[in-house]
Amino acid sequence: MWDYSEKVMDHYRNPRNVGKIDNADAIGEAGSLACGDSLKIYLKIQNGIVTDAKFQTFGCGSAVASSSILTEMIIGKTVEEVKKITNQDIADQLGGLPPEKMHCSVMGYEALEDALQNFDNMIDLDDLREEKVVEKIVCTCFGVTENMIWDAIKHNGLKTVEEITNYTKAGGACGKCKGLIQDIIDTYYKKEEAENNLPQLSPAQRILKINNVIETQISPELRKDGGDITLVDIDGDKVLVKLRGKCSGCKNSHLTLKSFVEMTLRETVDKNILVIEVS
Repeated sequence: MWDYSEKVMDHYRNPRNVGKIDNADAIGEAGSLACGDSLKIYLKIQNGIVTDAKFQTFGCGSAVASSSILTEMIIGKTVEEVKKITNQDIADQLGGLPPEKMHCSVMGYEALEDALQNFDNMIDLDDLREEKVVEKIVCTCFGVTENMIWDAIKHNGLKTVEEITNYTKAGGACGKCKGLIQDIIDTYYKKEEAENNLPQLSPAQRILKINNVIETQISPELRKDGGDITLVDIDGDKVLVKLRGKCSGCKNSHLTLKSFVEMTLRETVDKNILVIEVS
């Protein structure tokens, strides 16, 4: 028997904001019935603020509780504030979840991320689904992709296959994918080590490198899909840019345009860079 907090039990027995929103401004989905858990979240957004949120879920008590608390967490917040919510925040608001049930909070985070991506892109949801490129499936038993595992490691600091299973279910059935999961873990931390060992640059060198990365790596990627970037200013760790359009690379990795630029600059210049979009 799992050891659940009183808050988990409360939200399981008395879930808040169950249902759907007609003419929702954003809809996000995560999981699938084939995997045993699924979640659909609906958002109403006015003037950049989430004014209403509802959910429909099929799953265990932890899935219901995670979805319920998530809707309470986001109603009344700005879209930018909601974007900062992680699966760990969801679990913390519930007073914690058993390690074996952390995948329920991850499902809530993924559904919310999907909804916000749809809202940012301002693309018809059916068209967006048609345009999505098929991702590499690592765990065929539960349909867990490489990107899902990568994100779980990034946001939760996971370091073992067992932890990945607890957060995503990957490797929890036949176990044939455990070797691939370990390869992803090893690759992630090798990449992180390389990023932490980036050479120290002088202010002038830093500015030149940022300009170079934008011109040679970021801008060409955005232009493939009709987007573009203009560097406005550099103030310490803050890089101010103007962005327009979208990029296929962002969509395939579940990144927003801004986060794609920020991730690229952090990987190539400095892990502390903060990208600020200006109009």
